[in-house]
Amino acid sequence: MMENMWAYPEAASYQTGTDLTGYKVEASDGSIGKVDKYSDAVSASYLVVDIGVWIFGKHVLLPAGLVTRIDPVERRIYVSCTKQRVKDAPEFDKEKHIGDPAYHERLGGYYGRPTG
Repeated sequence: MMENMWAYPEAASYQTGTDLTGYKVEASDGSIGKVDKYSDAVSASYLVVDIGVWIFGKHVLLPAGLVTRIDPVERRIYVSCTKQRVKDAPEFDKEKHIGDPAYHERLGGYYGRPTG
């Protein structure tokens, strides 16, 4: 399990202040969508990804700890989970994602559990 699910890993090379909106997001097995919004708040960093390619209008919240690499030239973000894992994630709740620790805990639990 990762040390801090809600922080960009050092190895991801995230530069504070970089606008990630519109970046394509790549799972371990292919493209999953694009960044609709993001946060780089200390211990509360995340990406909101529009995965409408698969399911009309669905957005998911990905903890920043899943980011493995950010490529600013290609405008791509690579994450350490599969497309299916993202697709099955709890849907983004715009009312709860800020200021609701239980929501973050539930998501952190989902992504922190082993798959399979």
